[in-house]
Amino acid sequence: MKEMMQERGLHINHTTIMRWVHQYIPEIEKKIRKHLKQTNDSWRINEAYIKVKGKCMYLYRAVDSSGNTIDFMLSAKRNTRAAKRFFIKALRSPHNKGISVLTTDKNRAYPNAINQLKNNVYLNSNTKFRKIKYFNNIVEQNRNHLIFFYHSI
Repeated sequence: MKEMMQERGLHINHTTIMRWVHQYIPEIEKKIRKHLKQTNDSWRINEAYIKVKGKCMYLYRAVDSSGNTIDFMLSAKRNTRAAKRFFIKALRSPHNKGISVLTTDKNRAYPNAINQLKNNVYLNSNTKFRKIKYFNNIVEQNRNHLIFFYHSI
């Protein structure tokens, strides 16, 4: 971005660009969410431990069985509260269908979060929940571009 601005005769510090990103990305996200491709009802959820601005964070990510990104979220913690917050964020997106099958790794926070969401009617009580360590390979293979994005921030 800095190079693009310099090509146009503008000399802008990289911190200015970061401020723009932090200010305008939420607005851009609100506008494009409704135009995203519909996802299917089989979700795979995973989290990865990454560094962002020198801080260790968890990148929660959900994709459908076709590999389409449902949602992602950064969190400082890997617990039931963070997992529940991520599920609520993903379920509120207009391009997501309801979940019929939910597959996660063996993280102990997921069953508690899912039970709480079923009790609060965020999730249908018929949603099938599977904890299969290697079934989420589609998420693992598809997350590298997000990790690159966060490392570049």
